[in-house]
Amino acid sequence: MINFFDDPKVGLALGGGAALGAAHIGVLKALEERNIQITYVSGTSIGAMIGAFYAFGTEIKKIEEIAVNLKWLDVSSLSISKMGLLSNKKLGNLIRKHLGDVNIEDAEKPLAITATDLSSGQKVVFKKGDLATAVMASTCVPGIFIPVESDGKMLVDGVLVENVPIQSLKTMGAEQIIAVDINALRLYKKPDDIIEVVTNALDIAIENLSNLSSSNKCNT
Repeated sequence: MINFFDDPKVGLALGGGAALGAAHIGVLKALEERNIQITYVSGTSIGAMIGAFYAFGTEIKKIEEIAVNLKWLDVSSLSISKMGLLSNKKLGNLIRKHLGDVNIEDAEKPLAITATDLSSGQKVVFKKGDLATAVMASTCVPGIFIPVESDGKMLVDGVLVENVPIQSLKTMGAEQIIAVDINALRLYKKPDDIIEVVTNALDIAIENLSNLSSSNKCNT
């Protein structure tokens, strides 16, 4: 529980969950209504996109407008490649349209974005560099989107290594952490297309890994 009298440095970790990203907006509204001041922000996948807007000072109402109205065609385009069906460069353009051609270190609140290095399986945490590239990498669903190349690495969705990016906040200096797992208690529906097949499969795998991890912690 956050002790407001101690004025702690509070970190906000926004997890992945594909189309469920709009759920993060409710969390942001609740924090604002309770006047809880966030010091650090971290995000994975859709949480990286929402977290980027929030860390750069975008009004929550504006973030909601962007997130609620967002459709696959708004952030992707067909691309002929053996690495994926679609390109998510349009998502990068969306970030630049609303926030400008900015670097992560320019954010009002220190920001960390998590992605996965597909060649090594290692976690990659962006704390500086081009914001649009980092968000594209973190939201790059493998098998659907073409991996994002950065610094010689082939990067995809951060949910593969840390769905709710708590560790980044700890290294940044957060004393209290609010972690938002929008995959928890998710209700799945029958997929309508290949994109939903892959995203459902990915979310189911992440949910089961999270449950296993929680179970192991309880038994130790």
